[in-house]
Amino acid sequence: MVKRSSAPWTVTDGRAGNVRQAVALSSALRQGTHRPLVLQPRAPWRWLSPRRLPGDVNGYGPDFAELAAQAPALAIGCGRQAAGALRVLRARGSRTVQILDPRLSSRHWDLVVVPEHDALRGSNVLTLIGSLNPVDDDWLTLGRAAFADFGALPGPRTALLVGGPTPLAPWDETAMVAVFTALAEQIQSEGGSLLATTSRRTPPALAEILRATFAHLPHVIWGDGGDGVNPYAGLLGWANRVVVSPDSVNLLSEASATRLPVMVALADTAQGRLARFQRQLHERGRLQTRWLDWQHDRIEPLRETARVAAEMHARLSLG
Repeated sequence: MVKRSSAPWTVTDGRAGNVRQAVALSSALRQGTHRPLVLQPRAPWRWLSPRRLPGDVNGYGPDFAELAAQAPALAIGCGRQAAGALRVLRARGSRTVQILDPRLSSRHWDLVVVPEHDALRGSNVLTLIGSLNPVDDDWLTLGRAAFADFGALPGPRTALLVGGPTPLAPWDETAMVAVFTALAEQIQSEGGSLLATTSRRTPPALAEILRATFAHLPHVIWGDGGDGVNPYAGLLGWANRVVVSPDSVNLLSEASATRLPVMVALADTAQGRLARFQRQLHERGRLQTRWLDWQHDRIEPLRETARVAAEMHARLSLG
């Protein structure tokens, strides 16, 4: 019998948010360097996953079929496509951990990890506040070292993390421009600088307005394409405070994992699970309550990834 390596595989659809969560959990397990696999699902699995169909070992692309031929000891997946692929691996002997609600009974996986603001519960369901992420003191220290030149920017340094409108946070671009203006006026008045990042979901016109609004102030603004290496770890590592758009659990979870004061822009546009998550953070005292009135009392970072990893070790008896 071929011995299976204990190092986990991460199985995702390649979407940045899903990859980030799977890799963060895999790294926190300290079971060796994870090995990534990006699925290439074809019809009908692309539509019907995580339901199983005959021949599904070949339904997620040739790389997955090769992996399934010698199923790994442990596979960690995130997202709906991964949930279906993990079912195939589990049937072949892998222990499987699904991140995010698969919309089927949790019994089809060894463990399922979901945020508390989702409804799924069960004996093999682990819950956390927010989303899995790599942010801890070591990660922030490495970010500062990798982008040491950010330390020359005047303080206080405000990190601004901008996503894009979604059905659960349908914020208005004009309202976000007003946020940019208010923040620029504060920096102009008290000194300091801006460390900003946009995402693939940020409307291009809004990204251009962001650049124009802060053109006369000390700043670093990174967009998704054309701006070189993503300095995200450096932005959070060197910031003194953080402003986050209301549309992303991942962005807000990562900001809250720092020891910095965090504020949500246009918070009242959040609905459903996004609003529930914000309420959880307010209850923990993790969010600022008054707009641009920064409080720097002792802040307890929200760091759930290590706790979930420890629970996985115990539940799955990982060596």
